[in-house]
Amino acid sequence: MENWSVEQVCNWLKQRNLGELIPKFREEEVSGAALLALNDRMVQQLVKKIGHQAVLMDLIKKYHQQKSGLDSLSGCCETVSQKFPEVISGKNLKSFFARHKMLQWTSSYALPDFPYDVKCILAEKKCPDHSMRIRIIEFLQADMTKYLEGSLYPNSQQYNVVVNALLQAYPFLDEDGHGFLLWKRALKDRFKYVRRPIEDDEQVLRNKCKFGHRRGQTRKSSFAENKPNDVQVQVEEEPAYLKDSTMDLHIKWLKQEYMKTQRNWKEVDNKMNVTIEIRRKMISNKAPLKDILRVFPFLRCPYQLFREFQLLTHMDIYKKTVGILEIYSENILSLYVVRNNPINIMLQENLKQHTEEDVLKYMKMTAACLLLPDVFGDDSSLFAAVNEEVKAVTPVLEVKNPFNVNSCEFALYVERQELAQLDDCTMALAALVAAFHVFDIPCPKRIHRTLKFLESLVFEVRNPASLP
Repeated sequence: MENWSVEQVCNWLKQRNLGELIPKFREEEVSGAALLALNDRMVQQLVKKIGHQAVLMDLIKKYHQQKSGLDSLSGCCETVSQKFPEVISGKNLKSFFARHKMLQWTSSYALPDFPYDVKCILAEKKCPDHSMRIRIIEFLQADMTKYLEGSLYPNSQQYNVVVNALLQAYPFLDEDGHGFLLWKRALKDRFKYVRRPIEDDEQVLRNKCKFGHRRGQTRKSSFAENKPNDVQVQVEEEPAYLKDSTMDLHIKWLKQEYMKTQRNWKEVDNKMNVTIEIRRKMISNKAPLKDILRVFPFLRCPYQLFREFQLLTHMDIYKKTVGILEIYSENILSLYVVRNNPINIMLQENLKQHTEEDVLKYMKMTAACLLLPDVFGDDSSLFAAVNEEVKAVTPVLEVKNPFNVNSCEFALYVERQELAQLDDCTMALAALVAAFHVFDIPCPKRIHRTLKFLESLVFEVRNPASLP
């Protein structure tokens, strides 16, 4: 590549679906040697789109790695084969290196060098406006993509690491204690926005197919707005007490905004504030859950579920839940009653495979969360379905691969329907408790002691329930 001419570089760009960059590369006479000498600042001046910047830097980085990293990779393989002879076959070896690389990424992440205007705002400790937030998110997304070597699918832990780094460096961005969830949601939405138009990336196409997307498929909102005359679409009518209401415009706006990839969260908060009375009326009148979620789809978002709980109780349930698990996890795991529990046995087996402090803490908090009903002698099937089908009608968690950092999944189910996907055990536990209050669902007797314990800590009762 070092000896390539400008035309050869242009052909290389074309083969990698970067044809839009060819005129600029010709104008600046970027040869192979110049291409390999580009740094971050040069790429930003040369290429306008953040996504193209990330892909180009990734390709250059991979070329350097392929050229200089073969010896170190072979040495690493020998070390691995000596310590872990069982993983040295094909797919296991690939999985091992992916895991090792992810842990290196999370332990060494540093925030990118933001542009000058962003630095000025952050240096003055001013809360950025909407456009400045977008710029910060764009740079974080591009930086994560470089760390992930072009992948557009970070996992939950990687989102957490980046947002934590941002809020630790600039604590004033954590507005009213909700900053973490807001910035994380904005970062996820940015990745969705970047992935949406991509039709030629193998990983993106594979994930689109996995989650039900088909090439040429239109989004629900555009289909509803532009449905042809010969297609009969069943449209459910609004409840009678919503018709001709002054709230109708707010509700329509919320429905339309929910269908968007990038959402105006500040305005969503305002509209949810304005419509809380009619929402509470629907819930108190025992309207079907599907009707409530159809009118107020943002209740499917964990942040809005927590916010609704706070509007009702003036308590930040997510922050409280994090504190509960951090304080009680070691005590719960040391109890005799859970010593031979399958969850605890699974935890102990997985703890032996890791040494990273953050990973060990995450696993222990997850186990403590799942063991709570067993501690109180309650029915654990009404609390969480671990690697099995959800059967309870009341709010319950679905948990898959709880101790696998890369593939663990948490979801909240109500009436056997998935309400929300959740990032980790703390968010899952907070969402479970919030769902009972937000949707005014009576607590089953067979899980009463567990929820009473959690609620006494969340609501700061003078004499809170204690572990048995």
